[in-house]
Amino acid sequence: MKTAFWQAIIFDFDGVVVESGEIKTQAFANLYRDHGETVMSAVARYHVLHGGMSRYQKFRYFQETLLEKPPLTAEEEQHLDRRFSQLVLEAVIASDPVPGAAELIRKEAERIPLFVASGTPEAELNTIVSRRGLASYFTAVRGSPTPKQKLIADILSAHALLPERVLMIGDALIDYQSAYVNNIAFLGRVRPGDENPFPPHVDVIPDLSQLLT
Repeated sequence: MKTAFWQAIIFDFDGVVVESGEIKTQAFANLYRDHGETVMSAVARYHVLHGGMSRYQKFRYFQETLLEKPPLTAEEEQHLDRRFSQLVLEAVIASDPVPGAAELIRKEAERIPLFVASGTPEAELNTIVSRRGLASYFTAVRGSPTPKQKLIADILSAHALLPERVLMIGDALIDYQSAYVNNIAFLGRVRPGDENPFPPHVDVIPDLSQLLT
């Protein structure tokens, strides 16, 4: 897929810009270690199957559906959020880049506006992007608690972008669904060896290096 056509590119972050998927899977499992291996496995699987979903939605699902407990209080949710952030922040900052991602971002930023739309909390996401030395390449870095569908809509509106000239690159079904409802093009990243979560008609790539040609 040639990138010259696009007026803007929106990137998911985990699994698209950085190889941080397994870091977060393990962090979710570790957060529920006190509940035993069965719960840990169920937590990890749910996270993998719902990539791109806000961690807060996952916390609520685990609490009410998996653990069958009363809804989390605001204080309990904030406590889980702080613990999760402590488990992942430095590891994500230090994680390997997805092959071709940094090069593509540097190249395309000279030509068009680039954006991030992620399920990671926005303040934490901006810290990670900044610490990885990528902040100057992005016009805006957006994250949760705003749902991804609305993040994309907000980016299109705020920057007067034509949906048909915007591409999103993501690695989760929610990325594709959010792009689809906003009428923008989508390209899926599926890491070699991982299960493809996308419908058969969706174009996928193993990494971003082939977008450099």
